[in-house]
Amino acid sequence: MSATSSRRRPGVRPAIAVTVGEPAGIGPEISLRAAWARRHDVNCVLLGDAAFLAMTAADLDPAIRVSSLSLMAVRNGGLPHFGADRLTVIDVPLDAHVVPGKLDKNNGRAVLATLDAAIEGVQAGWFEAVVTAPLQKSTINDAGVKFSGHTEYFADQTATPQVVMMLAGPQAIEGEQHGAPLRVALATTHLPLKDVAAALSQDGLARILDIIDADLRAKFGIAAPRILVCGLNPHAGEGGYLGREEIEVITPAIAAAQARGIDARGPYPADTLFQPKYLKDADCVLAMYHDQGLPVLKYATFGHGVNITLGLPLIRTSVDHGTALDLAAQGFGQADCGSMQQAIDTALAMATHSLDNKI
Repeated sequence: MSATSSRRRPGVRPAIAVTVGEPAGIGPEISLRAAWARRHDVNCVLLGDAAFLAMTAADLDPAIRVSSLSLMAVRNGGLPHFGADRLTVIDVPLDAHVVPGKLDKNNGRAVLATLDAAIEGVQAGWFEAVVTAPLQKSTINDAGVKFSGHTEYFADQTATPQVVMMLAGPQAIEGEQHGAPLRVALATTHLPLKDVAAALSQDGLARILDIIDADLRAKFGIAAPRILVCGLNPHAGEGGYLGREEIEVITPAIAAAQARGIDARGPYPADTLFQPKYLKDADCVLAMYHDQGLPVLKYATFGHGVNITLGLPLIRTSVDHGTALDLAAQGFGQADCGSMQQAIDTALAMATHSLDNKI
């Protein structure tokens, strides 16, 4: 991160890029609402179509003021720091009129351009972190660009060979948030279930455990992270009777991590691991596949979860939900911006810990 980064200047609110996602979904609304709610603590710079966002802001709340800049102006003169009475928008123009709830492939490349601008901005020192609103993968693919998701795109654009998807959020009981955050990382992400076992390897799990341990220390300020690892099979393989991946892959990877000084434990049966008595001293759970860990996380955090990409040379967080085209089609006021607020707060906390770790 550049030495001219905003966090290194006393009295200046840290700047975080917020890409507003699929324009026909709820992303623009929740980005504006969450950024406005957090404006006194962080300078959330929205990346999207300035005219569309100004119109959306006026419809949401006349009190929301936006000031737009061109990307070229920021490249030439840097990011100006307006006061907390307005939101900054870096204009990334759309190519087609937006109809809420209706996808248009003609806007796919513009959505992708907001991600490129955010990455450029962190590398140039304009931003401390990136927060992404949900986008629609199909729209970008229909626009002629092969795209599998935010996580993979950020890894490719930053030449990062290995990243880890982790979701986190405040645990909730009977609707009340409480206690330490629940963090669930994934050994595999968007794979068919039939391909998961073949995608697991000792070396791959070793790299994942290294990344989790390193980022929990550097970006979360956890001095000695404790990582609990799920088995792949029911009952963690039942001693080999229900599968041998625990014996041949997962257990050796954990042992190797322990030899490197990482406090990783397991493998544990996933159906019993997610209990307070096991999680109370854990800093992260590593699940073997998407639907092994995320249903538990999303249930426990009640829509206030945050998607975090570990292993990147930058900080990137996101919401724990999709574009919600059906809600967008119903008009403003239907969407909950809680996850976006949590994503902004998490990005700010991670940027703080990262800076402290470098000092």
